[in-house]
Amino acid sequence: MKSIAAAFLMLLCAPALLLGAEPSVSLKEALARALERNHLVSGAAYEKEAAEEGAAAGRSRYLPRIVLDEAFSASDLPTRVFMMKLDQGRFTQNDFQIGNLNTPSSTTDFRTALTLEQPLFDLGIGYGREMAQREAERMGYRFEGRREDVGFAVYVAYLGVQRAKSVLAAAEKDVEEAREHLRVATVRGREGTGLKSDELRARTFLSEAEERTITALNDLKLARMRLALAVGGEAGESLDIREDVTGEAFRLNEEDIVREALANRRDLKGAEKGVERAEAAVGLARSAWYPTLYAAASVQMNDRDVPFGHDNDGWSAGVNLRWELFDGLGRMHGTARARAERDAAAQYLEQFRKEVDLQVRESILRRAEAGKRLEVARHALLAAEEGSRLVSKRFANGLATMVELLDAQSALSRARTGLAEREADHLLATARIYHAAGIFLKEMIP
Repeated sequence: MKSIAAAFLMLLCAPALLLGAEPSVSLKEALARALERNHLVSGAAYEKEAAEEGAAAGRSRYLPRIVLDEAFSASDLPTRVFMMKLDQGRFTQNDFQIGNLNTPSSTTDFRTALTLEQPLFDLGIGYGREMAQREAERMGYRFEGRREDVGFAVYVAYLGVQRAKSVLAAAEKDVEEAREHLRVATVRGREGTGLKSDELRARTFLSEAEERTITALNDLKLARMRLALAVGGEAGESLDIREDVTGEAFRLNEEDIVREALANRRDLKGAEKGVERAEAAVGLARSAWYPTLYAAASVQMNDRDVPFGHDNDGWSAGVNLRWELFDGLGRMHGTARARAERDAAAQYLEQFRKEVDLQVRESILRRAEAGKRLEVARHALLAAEEGSRLVSKRFANGLATMVELLDAQSALSRARTGLAEREADHLLATARIYHAAGIFLKEMIP
C-alpha cells in the first residue's frame, strides 16, 4: 500500500519536476536574445541591407562606365570587307580595282575595343538616386519597427508564461482544497453525520479541479514554447521565465505619449519616407522632358587572324546630346501618374497619423480600464476568500450544506484565476501604450 501511494505521489510531482528543469531567462535577456536571433529581425535586416545596396547602386551611375569588347566577324560583302581592311591597316592599291571592290574575297576581323562612357547631364540619375535613398531609409525604419514588434511579441510571450504559472498555482490550490473537502465529506459519511451525496459532490468537484490543473499544465508548456519561439529558439524548444514582471508607475501623460508616437513610430516615419520617394518619382518623370548629355571615348584594335591581336589600332572620342521631342504623350501621362501616386501617398500618410493618435489614446483608456478591473479582481478575491472561510466554518458546524460549500469554493477559484488574468492584462496594457507610441524597447531596455 505504501509503495502504491509513493508511486502516485511521484506521478503527481513529475510534471512539476519536468517543468522546473526548463532553462530560464529574465525579461531583458529574452529581449536581447530575440533582437539577435529572431528570424523576423534577421529578415528585416537583410531587407534593409538590400535597400542600402540599391541606393549605392544608384550613386554609381554618376561614375564612368568602362567596357571591354571582343568581337569576331567574317564577310565577303564589299562594304564590310572594305572597312575591315581599313581598320586592320591592310588596305592596298590593288584593293581599288573595280573587280576587287565589287566582288572581294571573304575576310575575317577580330575587333578589340575599350570604351568609356561618362554622363555629363542626366536629371534622371539624380532623381533615381534620391528614390533609392528614400527607399533605403524607409527600409531602415521598417527594420527598427520590426525590432519593436518582435520585442513586444517577446513581452507578450513572457507575460503568457507568467500568467500560465499563476493560473496553474491557483488550480493546484483548488485541487488541494477540493481534496480537503472530499476528506471531510468522507469522514463525516463514515461517522454517519454526512450524506453520501455530499461525498459524491465533493469527488466530482475534485475531478473538475484536477481537469483544470491538467489544462493549466498544458497551457504553461505551450506558453514556454511560445516564449522560446519568440526569442529565436528552435521548434519544440521551451523556455521558462526567471522572474516575474512587476507593474511600474506610468510616467507620461496622454498628450506627451501622442507626441512621442507621432515622432517615434517607425511605420509612420517609413510612410513619410514613402511620400518623399513618391515626390522624387515625380521629379524622375519630369526629367524625361529634358535632354541628356554623355561623353564617350574608345580605343580600338583590329586583327585579321587572332583575338586581342594588333594589326592596327585607333581611338575615338565625342559627346552625345539626346533630346526626345515627342514620344506620343507618354511623358505627360507618366508625370500625371507620378503626381497622383504622390498625392495618394500623402493622403494615406495623413490618415495614418490620425490612426496612430487614436491607437495611443485607446491604449491609454484600455490601461485605465485594466487598472480598474484589476482593483475589482483584488476586492473580489478578498470577498471570495472571506466567504469561503465563513461557509467552511458553517459547514464544519453543520450549519451549511455541501452545495453551499462547493459554490463558495467555485467562487474562490474563479476569483483566483480572474486576479491572475487581470494582473497580466494590466501589465500588457501598459506595454501596449509604449508599443503604440513606438518607444517599447526604449522603455523596456533603457
